[in-house]
Amino acid sequence: MGWNSWNQVGCSGLDEKVVKAAADGLVVSGLARSGYRYVVVDDCWQGPRDTAGTLTADASRFPSGIPALAAYVHARGLKFGLYAVPGSQTCANYYAQYPVRGIGSLGHETQDAATFARWGVDFLKYDWCRADLTDGLRERPAFAKMGDALRATGRKIVYSISEYGVQKPWLWAPGLANLWRTSHDIHPTWKSIADRIDAQAPLAHYSRPGAWNDPDMLEIGNAGLTEAETKTHFGMWCMLSAPLILGTDIGALPRSTVGVLRNAGVLALDQDRLGRQAFRVSRAGGHEVWAKSLVHGDLAIALLNTTADAATIRTTVSAVGLPPGRWLVRDLWSGAETSNGSGRLAAVVPAHGLVLLRLSPISP
Repeated sequence: MGWNSWNQVGCSGLDEKVVKAAADGLVVSGLARSGYRYVVVDDCWQGPRDTAGTLTADASRFPSGIPALAAYVHARGLKFGLYAVPGSQTCANYYAQYPVRGIGSLGHETQDAATFARWGVDFLKYDWCRADLTDGLRERPAFAKMGDALRATGRKIVYSISEYGVQKPWLWAPGLANLWRTSHDIHPTWKSIADRIDAQAPLAHYSRPGAWNDPDMLEIGNAGLTEAETKTHFGMWCMLSAPLILGTDIGALPRSTVGVLRNAGVLALDQDRLGRQAFRVSRAGGHEVWAKSLVHGDLAIALLNTTADAATIRTTVSAVGLPPGRWLVRDLWSGAETSNGSGRLAAVVPAHGLVLLRLSPISP
């Protein structure tokens, strides 16, 4: 849980002021208290390697240097993250003509890992960026090489790999990395979000504590989403046990949006100790039912409406795998609680909307 610079400022707008503002924003907004602790600097932070081959920061964008920036983040009780690539070119080198060359980690894996550890890095986003086409690399050994180098430093660094799900990393990345992207880059549109939700359905049994499917960062706060779509985006990422990485100007977030992001009942689904990803129970006419096992025998149910019209979505406790009995049903958006003994569940769900229910067994 945290923030990443890319979806907010991309390459051209990145500097240390933006990163410091994000760290301060997490604290002032209360998001840090809710668990949003990682501040991750994406591509375009790099200056040229020095004469010893060590990475440096762009002196104009990061005049204080990366160690000082990490210390600033740490002083606020947060964690610091950085971006690197396994090949010779970063994505910005190729797609944005970022002019500084030789900043990829190819041939520098051990050196770069040691540098990250020395700087106080707590999270590494390692992005594929055409390393197969540019450098003839293969995904699994290239990602494993940096993973081994990070572990050898002795510092606890969350390792996030991004090859966009092309080579099905959920089959080989557990034990190699902590999380892996399952899709290409997300965008702040309903189609982009709905497509990523749909793509997670076959992957439920690959996700577990310490090894997470990552459908990409949150677009919440960026122009393009309705209020209902914002709740669906956030709620389904929590159902999917996905990383919750913001990519927006935190200081500009409306109070209502911060309230969505800090909803304790919904966050509890994402952070549940079982670490189970939700599975899709049914899908008919754009109306979906998802279920997620939780601690203490609880179950979360998501009623998802992917259509452009409000609809009543129904299910039953038996359909989601629960035994007959009495259940305390809590609506996680409103907080309303009801007792259910009939086994039937239904709600009116707005267009592109989501109703989230948590069911807890009531003892006889």
